[in-house]
Amino acid sequence: MLTKTAFIVSEINKLKIFNDPIYGFITIPNALIYDLIQHPYFQRLRRISQMGLSYLVYPGANHTRFHHALGCMHLMQKAVEVLRFKGLSISTEEENALYIAILLHDIGHGPFSHAMEKSIVEDVHHEAISLLFMNQLNVEFKGQLSLAIQVFKGEYHRKFMLQLISSQLDMDRMDYLKRDSFYSGVAEGNVNSERLIQMMNVVDDVLVIEEKGIYSVEKFLMSRRLMYWQAYLHKTSLVAELILTKVLKRAKELTLKGIHLPCSEPLQFFMQNKITLDLFDAEKLDLFSQLDDFDIISALKSWQKQEDFILSSLSKMIVNRDLLKIKLTSEKVALEELLPLKERFASENNITLSETNYFIFKGKIKNQAYSKEAEPIRILMKDKTIEDVVEASDQLNLKSLSKLVTKYYICFPKQLLLN
Repeated sequence: MLTKTAFIVSEINKLKIFNDPIYGFITIPNALIYDLIQHPYFQRLRRISQMGLSYLVYPGANHTRFHHALGCMHLMQKAVEVLRFKGLSISTEEENALYIAILLHDIGHGPFSHAMEKSIVEDVHHEAISLLFMNQLNVEFKGQLSLAIQVFKGEYHRKFMLQLISSQLDMDRMDYLKRDSFYSGVAEGNVNSERLIQMMNVVDDVLVIEEKGIYSVEKFLMSRRLMYWQAYLHKTSLVAELILTKVLKRAKELTLKGIHLPCSEPLQFFMQNKITLDLFDAEKLDLFSQLDDFDIISALKSWQKQEDFILSSLSKMIVNRDLLKIKLTSEKVALEELLPLKERFASENNITLSETNYFIFKGKIKNQAYSKEAEPIRILMKDKTIEDVVEASDQLNLKSLSKLVTKYYICFPKQLLLN
């Protein structure tokens, strides 16, 4: 049985700085933040890739969620500074709550998180696990995270504080777009986060952007749309994540049939058990905290040699970057269109028709840079009125950015293209 990780608060100098390739020096504001960063739960984020398997497309995209969380905290420090300069009262306790909430907003991500959510830790989203981690840390830190948790859950009366953490123009998006653009080399995603923060204000407890910042908001939304198509939903990144989901599902299926697969103890536990949110107690959370990208990569390397054709074939695809073929289309694909491919693949590889679903499948992806249904990005006009950015903008393309774009895909083995 794995024992709970012991955490000892360090007595060394805690006023450290990080040298970030994007923002330069990032300062740790106080000893509590330092101790949270030092905690094994947070240090684990050094071993969780920010962009999943996107490094198979963009070799530089090897940055981590640790990078991202620190970047978000840095931007939050800038936002607090700007809002205070403009006359907004933010207490030291509220300031600290903002830093803690944004620092820990992604702490619940598992390895290659979206693939994990659809296979091993089923139907438990990373936001829910982040909250579990925050609650556990609050116990360990004797209630010092209580206000941050209140803000994170949207239960604090000052609405703008949640908007800084989670909205259509928050510190999270501002950092990941700039950071992912930098590391992937997709220049179209680069946003001017500094300008956007300088243009922030609060009116009637709601976050607004001053009118002169509207072009920066338009650029931000356009950058987000382009980053989704060029990076997050790039077809090679997409098919790699889909294959990983299939690998983990197959591994879990075989494990539940009593077949032992070599892997780390925490991964073995989650493959053997279906853990729903209500079963996520402190012990399960500690096991989850021991999972990172290395568990998955190590398992994939071992599973290449398994007797099971499906598991070994799919594992080799990711390890060797020899992926399934993926085709995108604007039209829906009928299941009947895949049947001839499935029949042929089943015959050639001596597997059942249902087992071909691991190799030949269809689905859809969606991209919407700005949602009119979600809380709007509000523009403070010169006459003191407040408008939705889509209405305030003179750019026609901003209206099109609020439309949901759906694309359909089919995936199948490349050898089926031959003959």
